[in-house]
Amino acid sequence: MHDNIPNFIRLSEDEVERTTGMLRMLADSTRVRILWALAQGESSVACLAELAETTPTAVSQHLSKLRLAGLVRARRQGTFQYYTVANDEIVAVLEAIIRRQVSEEPHAQLQSRTN
Repeated sequence: MHDNIPNFIRLSEDEVERTTGMLRMLADSTRVRILWALAQGESSVACLAELAETTPTAVSQHLSKLRLAGLVRARRQGTFQYYTVANDEIVAVLEAIIRRQVSEEPHAQLQSRTN
């Protein structure tokens, strides 16, 4: 049936699984807040906890998941860990979703954070 569609590309099972795994990372409000904050620059756990309105322990757990998924990376400086976004593509996806929501709100604006 899809043979008649020009340039139709079927995803492999592995591609589907990896994609749904990445989208699961965005299915949590704390992780969205963390990623959005990190899209704007490097940050520590304490700062991210304040920005995400949660505890440093909760942020650390989310950062661990995001690191395993390859979305953030850490840098140690003395006794502190600083985190940055490791995957700009996921930030672009997040920004596109946020822009879509903002565009549906009257008088709302969102400045691009990934430029």
